[in-house]
Amino acid sequence: MTEILRKSIEVGGRTLTMETGRMAKQASGAVFITYGETAVLATATIASKAKDGIDFFPLTIDYEEKMYAVGKIPGGFIRREGRASNQAILNARLIDRPLRPLFPKAYRKDVQVIATILSVDHDCPPEITAMCGASAALHISHAPFNGPIAGVIMGMVDGKFVVNPTVEQKARSVMHIAVAGTKDAIMMVEAGAAEIPEETILDAILTAHEEIKRIVAFIEDFRTEALSMGLAKEKEVFEEEHVNEELEAAIMAYKDELAAAVHKCAVEKLPKQEREDLLEGTKAAIAERFSGEEYADEQENIAKFIDKMEKSVFRTMIARDKLRIDGRALNEVRPITCEVDILGKVHGSSLFTRGQTQVLNICTLGTLSESQTLDGLGLETSKRYMHQYNFPPYSTGETRPMRGPGRREIGHGALAERALEPVIPGPEEFPYAIRMVSEAIESNGSTSMASVCSSTMSLMAAGVPISAPVSGVAMGLISDGENMTILTDIQGMEDFLGDMDFKVAGTTKGVTAIQMDIKIAGINKEILTAALAQAKEGRAFILGKMLDCISEPRKDISKNAPRIMSIAIHPDKIREVIGSGGKTIRRIVEETGAQVDVDESGIVSIASVDAEAGLKAKEIIEAIVAEPEIGKVYTGKVVGVKEFGAFVEILPGVFGGKGKEGMVHISELDKTRVAKVEDICKEGDMITVKVISIDAQGKIKLSRKATL
Repeated sequence: MTEILRKSIEVGGRTLTMETGRMAKQASGAVFITYGETAVLATATIASKAKDGIDFFPLTIDYEEKMYAVGKIPGGFIRREGRASNQAILNARLIDRPLRPLFPKAYRKDVQVIATILSVDHDCPPEITAMCGASAALHISHAPFNGPIAGVIMGMVDGKFVVNPTVEQKARSVMHIAVAGTKDAIMMVEAGAAEIPEETILDAILTAHEEIKRIVAFIEDFRTEALSMGLAKEKEVFEEEHVNEELEAAIMAYKDELAAAVHKCAVEKLPKQEREDLLEGTKAAIAERFSGEEYADEQENIAKFIDKMEKSVFRTMIARDKLRIDGRALNEVRPITCEVDILGKVHGSSLFTRGQTQVLNICTLGTLSESQTLDGLGLETSKRYMHQYNFPPYSTGETRPMRGPGRREIGHGALAERALEPVIPGPEEFPYAIRMVSEAIESNGSTSMASVCSSTMSLMAAGVPISAPVSGVAMGLISDGENMTILTDIQGMEDFLGDMDFKVAGTTKGVTAIQMDIKIAGINKEILTAALAQAKEGRAFILGKMLDCISEPRKDISKNAPRIMSIAIHPDKIREVIGSGGKTIRRIVEETGAQVDVDESGIVSIASVDAEAGLKAKEIIEAIVAEPEIGKVYTGKVVGVKEFGAFVEILPGVFGGKGKEGMVHISELDKTRVAKVEDICKEGDMITVKVISIDAQGKIKLSRKATL
């Protein structure tokens, strides 16, 4: 039997245990990791040969949700797990982003990390457990991985930071910040917060890093012990391809020519297409000088050297000359235009344009029954606020097949959703399902933050009473080893050739969302502090432009949106509203034209574009569930006369059904003595009575005398 290594550490007051040597021994590295009762099998497998003909690192992260992990049988006809859920895709991205920069850029062997979620204890987050397990699996494998990394989630309850908050703590937490990093630096931040000041966010990130350092040291010790037991592999020595230094030097001789073209773009502030035409033309002219027969076998290297030269020129211009490719100042936001009510028949629409990035957003309001059903490993089974993002090929002037949303689209939609969630009114205040769709119809940098801005305006145009408007901006970083230059509102080229993509969204009060990706070995407190401060200025500028267009939510919802009113009824009355086989509720819908939904708690939602139809449906439902109240006065119909008194229907039946009736004793018909009931009323008369008592059997005693 193979030896088994098992080590434990306390994280957030719970035990995290890593084990190797028992499971999945044919993978390059495998770690069975438990945190509380959450259990994940994390495996890393490295291909034996490099892939030919690719110019990127082929890393794949798969986050496999198993429904048995929470004691569920999958839905659908085949009753097995199918396509990854949105949350699984988001968790895979969360793990991918801090791992990818720690491999050699020229590494071309397929690396696949699979995190299989075997058991979920909701107090111990499976995504963070999987991240730490994936890092450990790579670390004990032979992959040239410059890790390990670790991650934690930071919450804040009653003013105190909490590491990996429990379900109860999450419900009271004002932030949810996932942080990943190495022992030396922070690699990734994914945050949602309830308008929290930048200083507090920064403290949370730095506190998280201290916890990360402990876990990283634990993983390093785990590898050391695993190596001594023969359960880990010696690292592959990866050598960069031999560089033809003579050819590179010959190409670099034309650096000034390319630099002149880059500076021309910046000084003359050329538009994106003109800029690309000039730079591509200059690079083609340089490549043409190396098109002779003697360079026939070097064309791939020539292209690489020219791209390398372009990156060097571009980064030097920013780091040394503080000049951007479009001529803007380092903290300057591109020109912004904002419009609302672009589309006539939708509930809310807006068009946000920032430079050559443009997002059209559409807000649709529906009944709560139209909330999205969630079938995953989390506790939530539905959500009423949804944000979706589309990125068509024409937005960048390209042609490619139109398929379903990819990981990037799902990630961008989730980021915008998280940014706006803190300001969305609750169902008690605003009983609507809300679907936001952001169409990125032109793209040159940070369509996700443009989605946040466009969505805010669309919500206000639709009449959704958000608590505060939200704006967002993407920050960049250029590092030359000595100087760190932070850029506000980065465009595509600055993102591609830069070292950081740091997106920040928030209100005037504070931050609501952050997403940070790093391409270098991490960033420190100084850079984070400066980036957050500069982002705050950028957000404020953008918000000002938005508020010039629409300053607050409209007082009434769009005329095209359904009017929704809610009635709370006793759960015991639900069957009366629905009726046998749904007969009653169908008749309400047929007679009024309103849509009626009843949830299990007794909340009845009535939706109709015509307000009168909604009011009519409400009156019918109130009549169905109405119960007589002691002391209340009713005007009812006399339905029967006896010697001892009259029977009065005080609550009429609905759709021909029996109503609620009580009896007025002859002594309660008038202030003076009544000889015969018929002297006061006869069958069919309408009289006003007061409920004076209801006995244990539900019999109602009425009095006309009490109303005189």
